[in-house]
Amino acid sequence: MRDYIKWIRARVGHDPIILNFSVACIINENGEILLQKRSDKGDIWGLPGGAVEIGESIEEAVIREVKEETGLNVEVDHFIGVYSKYFHTYSNGDQSQSICHLFKCSILNGELLVDNKETFDLKFFDKNNIPKLFIQQHTDMLNDFFENKIGVFK
Repeated sequence: MRDYIKWIRARVGHDPIILNFSVACIINENGEILLQKRSDKGDIWGLPGGAVEIGESIEEAVIREVKEETGLNVEVDHFIGVYSKYFHTYSNGDQSQSICHLFKCSILNGELLVDNKETFDLKFFDKNNIPKLFIQQHTDMLNDFFENKIGVFK
């Protein structure tokens, strides 16, 4: 089912719900990490990824979302962890507990593509020059990635 979040929101309004996301850490040949300036977050960056749709695995979701948001085809190298005790209120009043499944991914092919719908900019950053990320969940995920953690459950 596509647009699961719209479907469920039509039924529950702004009430708190649990949302599942798949997120990618993608490193280039210089050891820099890809970040996305998201259209829904203004001038703030985050890791590429998005919501898991009904009927889709978390691995399928991260591959699809990275393609949609960046133009890159990726493969999953390994699973890093689950980040589940994070709560967010969106600008429209929607409330959720976000569960993010974080993967290390490698680029197979493709070119970075900014669509100006979901993505305003894409850029690789050195780990010592990371801009502010849009939520603590992404900051925690990125810190764990740089600390080479796997099997994380937060």
